[in-house]
Amino acid sequence: MTALWLTGDPETDQLLTDDPFALLIGMLLDQQYPMEHAFAGPRKIRDRLGTLDPHAIADKDPDEFVAMATTPPAIHRYGRSMAGRVQAVAHAVVDGYDGDVTRIWTDPGAAGGAPTGPEVLARLNALPGFGEQKARIFLALLGKQRGIQPEGWREAAGHYGDEGSHRSIADVTSADSLVKVREFKKAAKAAARAAKA
Repeated sequence: MTALWLTGDPETDQLLTDDPFALLIGMLLDQQYPMEHAFAGPRKIRDRLGTLDPHAIADKDPDEFVAMATTPPAIHRYGRSMAGRVQAVAHAVVDGYDGDVTRIWTDPGAAGGAPTGPEVLARLNALPGFGEQKARIFLALLGKQRGIQPEGWREAAGHYGDEGSHRSIADVTSADSLVKVREFKKAAKAAARAAKA
């Protein structure tokens, strides 16, 4: 499996490649903030706390965690509210999956075997701060770039699962592809505005 290219910074991208919880937190932060800066957030947390262990994040005093998250450079434009969301996701991973984020896509499904794409999507969608769209994008990111491809994942991810598309962070593998995703998003926003007019 190839290393991720999501921020353009080799050390940050290596952390996202090696640590699935870092990748999940990057996805959480990818909202109203440039993608590459959002995915740099987990490294800031790790560098300041000394760990990205979900238990440690969940157990951290909330006020201290906010102070860490909002210290310049902050983890997000809305560092205070995002600090709460990061801790909420850490709590969900600790409470629901014993702190092992990979269990979201490896725990048995309803039929007892490997979970299906729709089941993984439902688990992601249940996380704090993850709506349907964010869950679909993360499922596409897992499928396209991490080799995690539960049955029916492309269909469950919707258009984000389309092969050869440039719709989201799931399709970012280089500086060039980041530009293409930005162009797609810009065009989609313009089309939405035109439809409203």
